[in-house]
Amino acid sequence: MKPEYEYIFGKHAVSEALKERPDVVKQIFLDLNFSDASLMKQIETAGIAPRPLNPNNPPRGVSANASHQGIVAGILPEKLMVEYKEFINNLSVTPDTAVLILGEVQDPHNVGAVIRSAAAFGLAGVLIPPHNQAPVTGTVIKVSAGMAFRIPVVAISNVNAVIRDLQKKGFWVYGLEGDGTVTTTNEQFPKPSAFVLGNEGSGLRQKTKEVCDDLISIPIHPRCESLNAAAATAIVLATWSAQHPAALV
Repeated sequence: MKPEYEYIFGKHAVSEALKERPDVVKQIFLDLNFSDASLMKQIETAGIAPRPLNPNNPPRGVSANASHQGIVAGILPEKLMVEYKEFINNLSVTPDTAVLILGEVQDPHNVGAVIRSAAAFGLAGVLIPPHNQAPVTGTVIKVSAGMAFRIPVVAISNVNAVIRDLQKKGFWVYGLEGDGTVTTTNEQFPKPSAFVLGNEGSGLRQKTKEVCDDLISIPIHPRCESLNAAAATAIVLATWSAQHPAALV
């Protein structure tokens, strides 16, 4: 079966991939005039033979108008993903541990943005299901500013089943919801925490709401109905991180 590559581009994105996860990088395309010595050294170290990059016909998914800076890399997303069982078995759980679970987040820009926020605020991993969910693509990786290579991105089979398993392991599970049972201004997050982000339009599924321990909301001015999913996630994770500064060490 032919591998399904995703393509990332630009010096920063490719350098980050080669630095943090060279095992997922399988192809490199270079413009004939590409001359970044540092990146060339990384490519050599990774043992990848570069191919010529045709700027008028770049690899699938990369626009001819993209600011690729003369470099495109083909990665295997499935190698980037960590299986849930492996992740949870190797996770040291303390009150300063938190994870983010995505439930039917369909905009790849939102997925990339929340991965970046999770990395920034010290979360242990981002858990992603296979169904009705934007997968990890080149766009996701680019929007994450390379953080998809620095924080575990975990493949899960079912959101509600994982929530129940995390609860058995001592996690308190918060669903991000406009009408919450707790708010970011009054919650202390005393236990290991899991945060569940639902679909941009319809929010959390009803069954997911029911299995969560609490629904958490952000107090906002009445003139504004809601926040973008990625912005809301960043605020919630920043609030948790402020209560758990050890997570930033």
